[in-house]
Amino acid sequence: MEVIIALVVLVISGVGAFVLGYFLQKRFTSGQIKALLAEAEKQRAEAEAHAKDIILKAKDESLKYREEAETELKKKRQDLQREDERLRHRRESIDRRQEMLEGRDKKLEKKEKDLDRIRENLQANEAKQLQELQRISGLTTEDAKAILLQQVEKDTRQDAARLIREIEQQAREEGDQRAREIVTTAIERVASDQVAETTVSLVPLPNDEMKGRIIGRQGRNIRAIEVATGVDLVVDDTPEAVIVSSHNPVRREVARVALNKLINDGRIHPGRIEKIVEKAEEEVNAAIWEAGEQAALEVGVTGLHPEIIKLLGQLKFRTSYGQNVLNHAIETAHLAGMMAAELKANVQMAKAGALLHDLGKAVTHEVGGAHALIGAEYARKYGVPEPVCNMIASHHGEEESQSLECVLVVAADAISGARPGARRESLEQYLKRVDALEQMANAFPGVQQSYAIQAGREIRIIIKPEEIDDLGAINLSKQIARKVEDNLEYPGQIKVTVIRETRSVEYAK
Repeated sequence: MEVIIALVVLVISGVGAFVLGYFLQKRFTSGQIKALLAEAEKQRAEAEAHAKDIILKAKDESLKYREEAETELKKKRQDLQREDERLRHRRESIDRRQEMLEGRDKKLEKKEKDLDRIRENLQANEAKQLQELQRISGLTTEDAKAILLQQVEKDTRQDAARLIREIEQQAREEGDQRAREIVTTAIERVASDQVAETTVSLVPLPNDEMKGRIIGRQGRNIRAIEVATGVDLVVDDTPEAVIVSSHNPVRREVARVALNKLINDGRIHPGRIEKIVEKAEEEVNAAIWEAGEQAALEVGVTGLHPEIIKLLGQLKFRTSYGQNVLNHAIETAHLAGMMAAELKANVQMAKAGALLHDLGKAVTHEVGGAHALIGAEYARKYGVPEPVCNMIASHHGEEESQSLECVLVVAADAISGARPGARRESLEQYLKRVDALEQMANAFPGVQQSYAIQAGREIRIIIKPEEIDDLGAINLSKQIARKVEDNLEYPGQIKVTVIRETRSVEYAK
């Protein structure tokens, strides 16, 4: 670019000098013209010299750029040659690896064929050996399997019985290390089952004429009482008494109080009945609240929701085998607190769980299901702590116990219900229960004799040793216990003892 500029400058200088000389020739003298021409020639020479310098510099720079370009091109050509060489080596390596893999595949195919032939030979030899064994032993495959299974079953049953005995022995030897668990578990085994409920109340009358006044003209009074209280009145041949029947103990108590007021007042008609029933409801509700507060105060459980207090008070009118449920709950709370203090457990939590463990019995006539789960649901609803709710739900095994206090509540419940004099049971019911217990045990195959002892709290079964072995005796005791649990109602627990005895007698003469 500089070369072109220099040439342009040179041409312009020459043209300018020519034009300038032409004009100067006309205007100036010859001397002056010569002087000017000399000056112009000088300038032209300087311009040519300058242009040559520029051209030389341009050539040098052009040569320099060409050398640099050639050097860069040479370097890139060398890099390309090295990359081509590397790719060629890699291609050769891949080709060699491919050849090795192809050879390995061929070897594997050959080995698979060899293995197939060996497998076929083994199967053929096995079939021949099996046929030879069957011919020598005279047994088929099914017969041999049956004999083997019988022997294995016999050995397994013996091992299982021995293992069970070892486990029981080991459990007894670990008593010192697991004192708390063993003590609470042993107490838990006296847990009570479901109980009978009283559903009637007897209201005494001053005379039998009062029955007619209670019935009223065309039965309007008795209908009004039944509608207002929600109970059934039974007016029969029972002298000087009326029976109030209802599964709801609170309604039954309201009806009893209202009837007593009506009898004492003497004015019995539908309008009066409604007012008396309202007053009776107020009195019973006040009694319920007072009973619930008194129970919580006596046990020392505070912070209960008013609805929980109310449900607790309703237990005052519930009975279980003749035992008042509220008194049973208070007694259970005291027992659980004592045992918790001995075992260094949470005394307050154990008392709360024991006091509320039968809370569901206050509403079982309204809500279906197990009273333990119903009580736990109500307790959760009204903000009772979850550990206490678990004690309520688990005291009959509906939920799994999650703490030591849960087991203490179960034990205290059983002790309170099973202690002498706590619950009533007629002689007739007792004899029927004992007879049913023996018949249930005699119904099992292999049982020789059975005896209900300890007032029906234990049954001893003597089995035939030639029909039932040791493991069978263990299984039989569990089966009988399970059937008793499913089919009988009883307070406390029933111990099932299975006796297997083999005697050999010989006389020395």
